[in-house]
Amino acid sequence: MQRQCRSGSWSFVLFTVSVETHFWASHELALPDGSREPPHQHNWAVTAEVSGNELNRMGLVMDFQRLRTMLDSIAGELDNTTIEKIDYFQKNCSSAENLARYIYERLEPKLPKGVKLEVVRVGEERGCSAKFSQDG
Repeated sequence: MQRQCRSGSWSFVLFTVSVETHFWASHELALPDGSREPPHQHNWAVTAEVSGNELNRMGLVMDFQRLRTMLDSIAGELDNTTIEKIDYFQKNCSSAENLARYIYERLEPKLPKGVKLEVVRVGEERGCSAKFSQDG
């Protein structure tokens, strides 16, 4: 991590980039009374934000296209599906929150050394989104 002293205080250099993709999928949430919402579809928006303390030889945290390809691969597995048919969502609610965690857990191990996945944000409609991140 690079440190710079500015006016007697230390600040840390952190570069962050993000990409967004979309996929169509349906879901039906289980309600507190045990009933289910009617199945309905969304054009889900997914944003992944990654960071690094240093830039690579090209002056990048990570190539946008490479990150988008990784994210598109995961979103492609969800595209045109009923989310509850995926094993993970047979045990976990198909909420935007759990979709964000699901995508995060699949994307994070694919990232190059020195690049940290900060957050995955999933929106099920304009103005309604959930995000997942991990400390540490």
